[in-house]
Amino acid sequence: MRYVTTFSTEIFSLLNSIIYFHKALQELQRAHDSSSFASFLYAIIGAVGTFLVAVALSTAESWRPLFHRYIRLGLTEYAAAISIIIFIGMPHVGELASLDKQTLHISTTFRPTSPERAAFFVPFWHLPIGWVFAALLPGFIITILFFFDHEVSSIICTADRYNTKKPTGFAWDIALLGTTSAICGILGIPPANGLLPQAPLHSESLMHTVTKEVQTPGDNGEMKTEVVEVRMVYEQRWSHFLHAGGILVFTSPPFMRVLGLTPTSVLAGLFLFMGEQSLSINPIIFRVFHMLTPPSELPTLPPSVLSYWSIHLYTACQIIITVGIFVVTMTRAAPSFPVIILALVPIRLLLMKRCWHRETLRLVDAWACKEGTPEDDEDRARAEATLGMDETKERTRTDGDVSRTV
Repeated sequence: MRYVTTFSTEIFSLLNSIIYFHKALQELQRAHDSSSFASFLYAIIGAVGTFLVAVALSTAESWRPLFHRYIRLGLTEYAAAISIIIFIGMPHVGELASLDKQTLHISTTFRPTSPERAAFFVPFWHLPIGWVFAALLPGFIITILFFFDHEVSSIICTADRYNTKKPTGFAWDIALLGTTSAICGILGIPPANGLLPQAPLHSESLMHTVTKEVQTPGDNGEMKTEVVEVRMVYEQRWSHFLHAGGILVFTSPPFMRVLGLTPTSVLAGLFLFMGEQSLSINPIIFRVFHMLTPPSELPTLPPSVLSYWSIHLYTACQIIITVGIFVVTMTRAAPSFPVIILALVPIRLLLMKRCWHRETLRLVDAWACKEGTPEDDEDRARAEATLGMDETKERTRTDGDVSRTV
């Protein structure tokens, strides 16, 4: 990840948003194909309503002076959960209860959901040895996908706007993910890893305002102390633990039956919300807004960047690549899309500098896991090489002078 730039991470985040929007449309399409027209209309209302209520509640922190601060904070942190609960209960009230709505499929017995399987464990010890080696390729692709997904999520969750203080450390999440993926293989179910945009959503829900003292220079040159409000993430472990505990509870009887009451339209609304929340913090969307803004209203560029056209082309390139990868995910070649994501790293470092001016790339791109840009590193390496050559020449000149003196 030390070679990954925001060019790749922004594309990956945008791809996740598009996939969530597409999944929402798929849920509504299934409702259209298997339900009555009235039920389908309510499915649209439920999906859009779940989405809009969640979006509205997620902004509760800005409702001041309405409600107490802790009430606003609670509404912001649990916006999606509150919206889901409202629209799970709504179809069971009044005449809506008679609609032939679709709900989530759940298992009511402790046995595999597939009628072709009698045991939970796959008898992998009976598989031909050739299948073991054939599984190495999809295993390698899944490893790339999960690793990149985890790293991009970590980068987004620790962005500067969150003002996180926790230092870096060994990623035990990767070890746990590898263990769960191995268990999924033994159970014969697809490995699961959902970090985008759930992890950034978690960071957004933990944002709160604190007061901080800063030193600023006064009119007479002396430093003065000012109290300013700063937005930062409340770093703790309780919300992670409670989320994991809630998942464990609702995937076990009898609470699993509660999940069976959830209309699929609510799931579609949740997909819309997650896609929108991920898209709202993606720099690509802000540069798209710049493409639609009159030139006279655009922010002033640094003197080294001549115009916005090169930035617009950079943004259009990211969007075209994202759409291309999404199209690949809709074909039989879908398992290979993580390889395409990985290929964006050398494309950015080796090819794009031949198509865009260095100063443009310096402005719109940066290293994902460290400070600076690839262009900054190139300038630093060039300066060090020049300094080394100068020192070598000076040493050679000094040795020559000493030789002539002797």
